[in-house]
Amino acid sequence: MPAALRGVDWERIPTTRAVVALTFDGGSSDAGVASILATLRAEGVPATFFVTGDFARRYPSQVAAMSAAGHRMGNHSDAHDHYPLLTNAQIAADLAAAEGAIRTAGGRAACPLFRFPYGDRTAADVAAVNDAGYVPVRWTVDSLGWTGTSRMTVQRVVDRVLAAATPGAVVLLHVGANPDDGTTFDADALPAIIAGLRERGYSFVTLDRLLG
Repeated sequence: MPAALRGVDWERIPTTRAVVALTFDGGSSDAGVASILATLRAEGVPATFFVTGDFARRYPSQVAAMSAAGHRMGNHSDAHDHYPLLTNAQIAADLAAAEGAIRTAGGRAACPLFRFPYGDRTAADVAAVNDAGYVPVRWTVDSLGWTGTSRMTVQRVVDRVLAAATPGAVVLLHVGANPDDGTTFDADALPAIIAGLRERGYSFVTLDRLLG
């Protein structure tokens, strides 16, 4: 791993170009996957999917579909544990377990992108993830679509993402449904998010742009 990538949980891609990376976390349900993949396909937009090992074991066909569509796969831990509570050895084992599950499900090239569960990390955790060969990527904006009707609507999701548009922005969305109300606001908002970003002059990249 290049030394310049170490020690940082990246919140945006360092660039002055009008590009945005759409990223999707998968750790709970797969309720929004089909809709998200259909929208990305129809709009010709690449994305990066961070999935847990548990998700890959429960929904292998969905992970295979993400990869087959040409999207970048990333590691989101094995069971979505809080990394600050794990030892370095446990972190390494957790990453390896998730990586194995993602690859078994057909998620090609899952390494070396990683997203911390809950965004929860310390500097020591970043170093441990780096030592395991991964580049951790956080986000510029969390859509909060995952919070469901308690806080959001589809339009609020769209507005929140568009308000944060900036060169190199990393957008965090989720593939699952809110466990209480069953909403899939991120999937539902995606067409308008893509259209709104394009109207503002943005195009779309995967997080491979970080890796050089």
